[in-house]
Amino acid sequence: MSGILSGVRVLDFGRYIAGPYCATILAQLGADVIRIEKLAGSEDRYMTPLTESGEGGLLFQIAHDKRGITLNPMKPEGRDVVKKLVETADVVVANLPVDTLEAMGLDYESLRAIKEDIILTHPSAFGDVGPYKTKVGFDGIGQAMSGAMYMSGDGNEPRKLYGPWVDFSTAMASCIGTLAALMHKQATGEGQVVNSSLFGSSILISSVALMEQAMLELNRVGTSNRAQGAGPADTFQTKDGWVLVQSIGRPLFERWAKLMGEDHWLEDPRFETDQDRGDHSEILSERMAKWCLERTTEEALEQMAAVRLPCGPVLSPQQVLEDPHLQAMGLLKDMEYPNSNKPIPVADFPIKMSKSDTSIKRRSPTLGEHTNELMTELGYSDDEIRDLKEKRVI
Repeated sequence: MSGILSGVRVLDFGRYIAGPYCATILAQLGADVIRIEKLAGSEDRYMTPLTESGEGGLLFQIAHDKRGITLNPMKPEGRDVVKKLVETADVVVANLPVDTLEAMGLDYESLRAIKEDIILTHPSAFGDVGPYKTKVGFDGIGQAMSGAMYMSGDGNEPRKLYGPWVDFSTAMASCIGTLAALMHKQATGEGQVVNSSLFGSSILISSVALMEQAMLELNRVGTSNRAQGAGPADTFQTKDGWVLVQSIGRPLFERWAKLMGEDHWLEDPRFETDQDRGDHSEILSERMAKWCLERTTEEALEQMAAVRLPCGPVLSPQQVLEDPHLQAMGLLKDMEYPNSNKPIPVADFPIKMSKSDTSIKRRSPTLGEHTNELMTELGYSDDEIRDLKEKRVI
């Protein structure tokens, strides 16, 4: 099966997740994606080191299916290389501050001067308008400034989610925008700028809580894992672990009452609607907590599954790796990598298509692995390539 984006070339000047993983998805859809790094390697190459030479887990997740080149675009000869690369490209992805884009010649006007129909995908921390547009930030800043950390806390201390959901959701939103821009270009011949932001993604995910505050002014505070709009919906300790239970909607509440063997919950006006149950969720959580503590995790899950009450175990990373459903779905793909003493399990694209192959095809590149290959494609001779390496341009 050929890639959907076969024939599309993407230049990935991104760093960390929001830009690079957007480009990774495009690569898995078939685009020729070129990852451009600093000569010493970009910072994201070495985060959570896993190999003897220091390459990290982030690299393996956001750089597979790409070719890699090292380049210093701040030198005049480097700008010439950028120009030649842009001339061959359809999309430039760069989640860099606006002033950095301008210094590197990657701002939209500079790119348009090279190739009129270029698409610039520009994720940033706070977008390109507003008082915070020049501020820098990471995933956690989005979590903190969207209300998500406040509402995830326990009323005393805010709590950030360990996984970088703001970064990855921004990457996916950026990819959707890029695909739409490619369709627009196909129809009209026009390029454009695709803007996304960590702040925007975090606001989307926090939107219902913001709506409620704007309309009802309840000034809620966090209740940790206990839901505020349904119940029982919380984490509960068992004899040997923890489980998450989510009873949402009247039919599920009826199943829960059946599981408890206690019909009186269904007749109590305090628990009539989801919001009623959320408003009195501590009572429901107290009852469910007692039930769970009398059982092992396996027993609790089996009995909840028997009445089809949504539930799941709280797993450690090692337990996730051992989970049979993870294996059955093939969500992790083992990738060999130089200087790694065993294969690295990389998360594959979580969308499968019946007519197109979206799976990982090749490992992340070593630092500058395809520099010579790409420079030759751009028309540079072997002597010119050696000279640029000596000058620390590539």
